[in-house]
Amino acid sequence: MSTMFCSQCQETAKNTGCTVVGVCGKTSDVANLQDLFIYTMKAISKVNQCLRDKGKNLEEVDFYVLNGLFMTITNANFDKPRFIEEIYKGLALRDKLIKLAVEDHTPCSFLKNDALTWTASTEAELEKKALEVGILSTPNEDIRALRQLLVLGLKGISAYAEHAWNLNYKDPEIYAFMQKGLASTLNPEQSADELLGLVMECGKFGVQTMALLDKANTTTYGNPQITQVDIGVRNRPAILISGHDLKDLDELLAQAEPEGVDVYTHSEMLPAHYYPYFKKYSNLAGNYGSAWHNQLKDFETFNGPILFTTNCLVPPRSNNTYQDRVWTTGAVGFNGFPHIPERVNGKPKDFSKIIALAKTCKAPEQIETGHIVGGFAHHQVISLADKVVEAVKSGAIKKFVVMAGCDGRMKSREYYTEFAEKLPKDTIILTAGCAKYRYNKLPLGDIGGIPRVLDAGQCNDSYSLAVIALKLKEVFGLDDVNKLPIVFNIAWYEQKAVLVLLALLSLGVKNIHLGPTLPGFVSPGILKVLVDTFGIGTISTVDEDIKMMI
Repeated sequence: MSTMFCSQCQETAKNTGCTVVGVCGKTSDVANLQDLFIYTMKAISKVNQCLRDKGKNLEEVDFYVLNGLFMTITNANFDKPRFIEEIYKGLALRDKLIKLAVEDHTPCSFLKNDALTWTASTEAELEKKALEVGILSTPNEDIRALRQLLVLGLKGISAYAEHAWNLNYKDPEIYAFMQKGLASTLNPEQSADELLGLVMECGKFGVQTMALLDKANTTTYGNPQITQVDIGVRNRPAILISGHDLKDLDELLAQAEPEGVDVYTHSEMLPAHYYPYFKKYSNLAGNYGSAWHNQLKDFETFNGPILFTTNCLVPPRSNNTYQDRVWTTGAVGFNGFPHIPERVNGKPKDFSKIIALAKTCKAPEQIETGHIVGGFAHHQVISLADKVVEAVKSGAIKKFVVMAGCDGRMKSREYYTEFAEKLPKDTIILTAGCAKYRYNKLPLGDIGGIPRVLDAGQCNDSYSLAVIALKLKEVFGLDDVNKLPIVFNIAWYEQKAVLVLLALLSLGVKNIHLGPTLPGFVSPGILKVLVDTFGIGTISTVDEDIKMMI
């Protein structure tokens, strides 16, 4: 499998597409098998959609599609054998569904589509088929761009919906839309108008999914509170947990505490400290390191084992010494890293082996000292609404700048640090996601006791920023969220950020600035539609953008 084409992330080669190996480290064989995996999920979705119309759909399809799409997100899973295993599972599930469809005389009984009939019995046959069904198999560039925009948005939904699922919060309406969207792309007559409608609907379901996850997290763990998070270290053996899944963190803390093993959060797991529930654990030590792309350095000095619960895993280099200390769970995978299996019959995952390894390791090496302040999700900020409104009315706060989204490796992302540093002192930064690591340790001060950086949490907590904006619109008696003193300067990297963008568009937010580059998967024709309809633009220089936005 010597060829590939992948353009789903911001760092894609030449902002066009990776064709030899992914910038993320994904090899061509894995990239192509991911394409085939998605093709398999489209077929499963199509048949399950027919069965759903008769009330005969299978819930196992819902989780298979959720988890499957999540596995294909950038930096989540690099494990070729696991993709092969999942594709074969998918083919068996597809054929089971087709049998049910025939027995019930559904419309799918009469469909003639390659996705419903192809089969393979060897790895070579899988690889050959994978080359036929990738992104470029759609010849029309506008249709291709819209299909990819839809599928990437669905990947974002999958991530957030799976976290909610793990906390037993489910919404069949969301799963039905996901499968409807996937199935639609099998239609060779699919029009641009139909696709654009589905893309906008994806944004609407993105809001619904983030609301579901917000309810799952806050009902289970409480509403985030303003919290100081230690970024130093203790002198005890420890585990570093990365990713987004709070249930994994909960179960790890509970099992590690009686063993005298500390747990530090990394990157997107930082906001776990804001939830009151987790404050009960004496072994939740603090946050270690910075954004995901610095892990090659941060993991070396941590000394203990590292657990990935979701993306963003960076394949280690040959000179890294921590490779025998990395574990994965959930949708994450990397060939050679031990994987902690899913829960069985509702019982917690078994973290005993990674805890035992931690007890043999030295304590983490201190790389910095101090604190990070966060916990400004919608419940907390709305409780301060009177103070915020008064600061706006008095002129103490002139503008809110939403700088949510992702961080990444490109040097051009230094723009966001400089932008934060140069913002006038009467501006407040609203953030969520790992983009905050570009500025959350800067001494930016406060405005009348309100910190100038308000961190709502993980990327899915961008929902909080939308809730805050809508609440401010209500408080100020405005009829349009775009009349608020809020500007959006968002950094993107992967598919969850694509979903956040679509969600904001569905809420009527316009004139969003997206950087450090516009998506390479969007064709010129579709980009013009987005610019003309929503005013989407990209970044320029810091000075020019501050002058224009502020």
